[in-house]
Amino acid sequence: MTKRIAIIGAAVLVSVLMLVSAYCQDDMTVVANDGFINPQRPEALFAHEDHNAAAEVDDCSVCHHVYEDGVKLEGESSEDMRCADCHGLERDGDTPSLMQAFHLNCKGCHEERKAGPIMCGECHVRNGAS
Repeated sequence: MTKRIAIIGAAVLVSVLMLVSAYCQDDMTVVANDGFINPQRPEALFAHEDHNAAAEVDDCSVCHHVYEDGVKLEGESSEDMRCADCHGLERDGDTPSLMQAFHLNCKGCHEERKAGPIMCGECHVRNGAS
C-alpha cells in the first residue's frame, strides 16, 4: 500500500513539474499561435530570456500588461495568462484582436525603440530558415 502511494505521488510530482516547465517562459523559443483557428504564418521566433536581456526589459508588465477600464495597471502582470485569454480573434471595443495585440505590443515597441524586427518574415520564419 505504501509503495502504491509513493508511485502515485511520484507520478503526480512528475506531472506537475512537466506542466510548470511547459508554461515556463524562461525557456520560451516561439510565441505560440494556438489562439488562431487557421494561422497564416508560422509561430514568431522569440527567445524570451535573450530578448529581455538584449532589450533590457526587467519588468514583466512591460509586455504582460493588465488593463482595467481602458487604463493600464502599473505593476500588474498577466504573465500567468495567454494573450488569447483576453484578446479574441476579432477586436472587442477598445480591446485589440489577438493579431493586433501581438503586432501593437511587439512591433510597436520595436518601432518606438528603432530596434528589433518589424517585417513579417523577420519574426515569422518559415521552415527553420535563418
